[in-house]
Amino acid sequence: MIARYTRPEMGRIWEPENRYRKWLDVEIAACEAWAELGDIPKEAVEVIKAKADFNVARIDEIEQTVKHDVIAFLTSVAEFVGDESRFIHKGMTSSDVLDTSLALQLREAADLILADIDRLMEVLKTRALEHKDTVTIGRSHGIHAEPVTFGLKMALWYEEMKRNRSRMERAREVISVGMFSGAVGTFANIKPEVEEIACKRLGLKPAPVSTQVIQRDRHAEYMSALAMIAATLEKIAVEIRHLQRTEVLEAEEYFSEGQKGSSAMPHKRNPIASENICGLSRLVRSNAMAAIENIPLWHERDISHSSVERVILPDSTILVDYMLNRFTGVIKNLLVYPENMMKNLELTGGLFNSQRVMLALTEKGVLREDAYRLVQRNAMRTWKEKIPLQELLLADADIRKHLSEDEVKGCSDLEYHTRNVDYIFRRVFGA
Repeated sequence: MIARYTRPEMGRIWEPENRYRKWLDVEIAACEAWAELGDIPKEAVEVIKAKADFNVARIDEIEQTVKHDVIAFLTSVAEFVGDESRFIHKGMTSSDVLDTSLALQLREAADLILADIDRLMEVLKTRALEHKDTVTIGRSHGIHAEPVTFGLKMALWYEEMKRNRSRMERAREVISVGMFSGAVGTFANIKPEVEEIACKRLGLKPAPVSTQVIQRDRHAEYMSALAMIAATLEKIAVEIRHLQRTEVLEAEEYFSEGQKGSSAMPHKRNPIASENICGLSRLVRSNAMAAIENIPLWHERDISHSSVERVILPDSTILVDYMLNRFTGVIKNLLVYPENMMKNLELTGGLFNSQRVMLALTEKGVLREDAYRLVQRNAMRTWKEKIPLQELLLADADIRKHLSEDEVKGCSDLEYHTRNVDYIFRRVFGA
């Protein structure tokens, strides 16, 4: 299922071929930096750049013996390069390669996710404008409150995704750091200039200070940004699931020709994509917590974070890529039922106008507490006896002492509740 909605580019970022290619990019950048500083013959670097390669199967074979992935990688590269391989990995430690290349991978993944967000935002904007004036009941605690428009719901989702985009951009910036500082990060066996030159070649910034690893608060921030994206998608999915309930049916996931909802009940049309998004969001959130727990390491480093990251970083980027792409399709094809929205709006006999009536009374000089009591006693009768609120208000002598028939009826004007929708849309989408 995930393959249907995830672009292959995201999966390829985490495949061994790309991971080792990034390692090689890091090693060559270091060699070029050494050569620029005059510490490695430039001719040797040209040989390294021309010959350097690796074989994934060979790396796996070597690792079976040495039990160390970077050593296995360097051994495979050396078999391609020959004598000049002695200059590769000069003064470096394994984490210089691992953490710097991981930054390159996470930056690539961030670029794909940002593009996913852009596509979803464009669809949200289109649907928001389409339903800017589609009136529906707003709910608090799941109970009818006052009218909104369906476009406002989508404008709100758009604005939240815009914040998610900003968070993802910041996370991309925070993670785009490299290090070439050697064991425990002191530059004892490698010049600080090597780090500056190599990072610049790779499009990264040097970590201002590191131990033997780049500090994991950076990765936790990146994972937290992914978790926030997932949580927003779940928030929207929960709304769709509620709106698709049979008793509500104001919106519904598209149900394609030939699709089946149940092996037992032929009538079923279920919000399966939204439920899928809700479930996967739990995984991404739990992965973010694991990333936060990776922050405290022993002294200058341990590798307790490594095994965790080999799971959570590929999984979370792939999942969020999948979720964004799948949910873009859900929003694009979402079925919206304005007639059901109006039917549901009328279920309470005009109770959503209660605040308007209360404020009208206060404008006539009635104390707010007294106005609240007068309106509430009629509203409670509407709840119990199913008599429209306006009818009860018109028959209430205490109300009529302050409000004329036209003024009572004027409190039921639906456009009163939506008159500022254009203003809100301008704030969200611009002129």
